Parts: sequence; C-alpha cells; structure tokens
Amino acid sequence: MNIDTPRPRLHTRFTALLGIEHPVVQEGLGPYKTVQLAAAVSNAGGLGTVSIPGITEEPGHGARLLRGYIEEACALTTRPFAVNVPVGSDSTGKVLAFSAAYVGAVVEAVRDPMIAQRLRVITTSAGPPSAARRMIAGSGLIHMHKVGGTRQAIRARQDGVDVIIASGYEAGGHTHSRPVHTFVLVPSVTEAVDIPVVLAGGVRDGRGLAAALAMGADAVAIGTRFVACRDNRDWHPAYAQRIIDAREGEDVVFPATYGPSRALPSQGLTDLLALAATGAEEDELTRYKDVRLIAGQRDGDMVGGLLPAGQISGAILDLIDVASFIPALIADAIARIERARGQVVLA
Repeated sequence: MNIDTPRPRLHTRFTALLGIEHPVVQEGLGPYKTVQLAAAVSNAGGLGTVSIPGITEEPGHGARLLRGYIEEACALTTRPFAVNVPVGSDSTGKVLAFSAAYVGAVVEAVRDPMIAQRLRVITTSAGPPSAARRMIAGSGLIHMHKVGGTRQAIRARQDGVDVIIASGYEAGGHTHSRPVHTFVLVPSVTEAVDIPVVLAGGVRDGRGLAAALAMGADAVAIGTRFVACRDNRDWHPAYAQRIIDAREGEDVVFPATYGPSRALPSQGLTDLLALAATGAEEDELTRYKDVRLIAGQRDGDMVGGLLPAGQISGAILDLIDVASFIPALIADAIARIERARGQVVLA
C-alpha cells in the first residue's frame, strides 16, 4: 500500500483564524483582475486575493464587475479567498463613492451562503479603516488592513480589524510617504498589537517566511513574486517577463494616489510624471493611471503601461507554478528554521 508522505505545515494564529493550510497571502494586485491567480493560491493552501476592477469605474458598474469576479473565483476554488479594496474617505470621514461601492459589493456577496463559504476575508488599504469598518462589521468577514507604520497599526486595531498587514517600504505598487523598511516595521507592529500580523514587502521564498516568523509575524503576503507565474492567466505574459528581466535597483518610486507608488520604469511612467508636472487635476491623473496600469497588466504594453513592482523584482529570475511554489516555500522555511536551531549552542 502506498502511503502519501504528509506535506510539511506551519500552523499559526493566522492559519487557524482563516482555516487555511499555509501562512501565505497573495497580495491585492489591482486594478486589473486577479481571479485566476487568487484561485490558484487558495487551491494551493494559501489565501488568494481578488483585486478590484479600478478606482475610476462608475461605482455601480465597478460593483457589478467585482461581483462577477467574486462569482468567477467561487467557480474556481472551494477554499477561502479575499477581496482587496483601497479605502478612501473625504474630509468628513465619509467613504469615497468607489470605495463604498466595492466594500458594499463584498458585503452583499457574502449574504449568499455559497459565496460566504469561500469569500472569507476583506482586505482594506490606503486610508484608515474606521469608516469602512462600519460597513464591514457584522458581515461575518474577517477584516485585514494594510499599514505602513506602527501608529497606523495601533489605530486599526482600535477600529476593530482582525488582522494587520505590515507593509515595508520596499513593497511594490502603493508604498508609504514615510519610508519604513520591513525589518524595522514588522517587529514594532508585532510588539504593539495583539492580533495576527502579516509581513508584506520583499518576500520571494522560504527565507522571507522564516524571517517573518522570527520577527513575530504570523504569515507573509507576496505580490511581485506572484506576478511572475504561469497561473496569472488574466494578465499578459509580457508583464511577468518584465519582472524577470528587471535589474536590482531599477524600480522607481513616484507620486501616486494615496501617497507614493513603486514601479519599473516605462515611457508610461515618464508621461505620467510629465502630466503631473503640468498641474493636472487629481481626477485626470487617476484616470490616466488606471488606464495605463491595465494596459500593462492586461494588454502587455511594456512601453506605455505602468508596471508596479517591488524591489524584490531584481531578485526574481524565473516563472513559478503556484501549486508547487507554495509547498516548496513552506518546506524551505521549515528547513531554514531547523538549520538555525541547529546553529544554537548553549554554553
């Protein structure tokens, strides 16, 4: 009789809370859809994340598109997944229309028991979670919120979120106006809050997960590494290849909505900066960014598109298959933890 060898696992507060196998999260990577990738990550035992269609969609239309993404993900996996929604609010604290529409679409979706079995998590980012929290509370969703500072983490905990994502400055896409790197940020956040913490920024393999656990985190969130994979079939393969071709230090930080963002250089980015220099209104800049981001992600326009990427892009050398990558990452992290334990000498 053949007996399958059990796969190594790392059990943390995060895996217990979500009911998942591995402490690995796929970051939200919008504005273009990440349904295929999210399902692949969830099917591999991690937490996949469905991204929003864009922040410049007409709110009602955007909400309908997102509901379609959610239903598509439910058809591809029976395991838990998340939806990521950037949250903005006006000077009175009212949630902006696009954020309210997307949060509302997620909350409405989980009223369907079949969807609620799979859509277990909403991740918010950008602005404070307090206004959106009022919409999410009572929905049954686990609420994760991304922060770039310890004070933000404390405030989010006070607002009632369930999990903190502590995102270091080296992360791709939206980063932070006050640059605090992962190795500084995460230990401070894990000391400051009593709920699970997910490390984001600079992770590409088991070394990152082992380091995260050593700093008190309960899981890792991975973005750029998952761009360069065969499972992200909603996106153009040219974008994945551009990540592989990136050189160390090639990434650029530039002004964006909700603070600075990090991407690889392109003519599209040069044109965005030139447009900003003319004094263009924020709405015009935001529309340009949505269009150019989708041009890069969906259409493979490596010249005119915007190409978000973390600093880790300079260390990514190949395409991965999610189904084998996540278990290998876990095994690598466990091996490194065991190796470090073997190096301890008690005098």
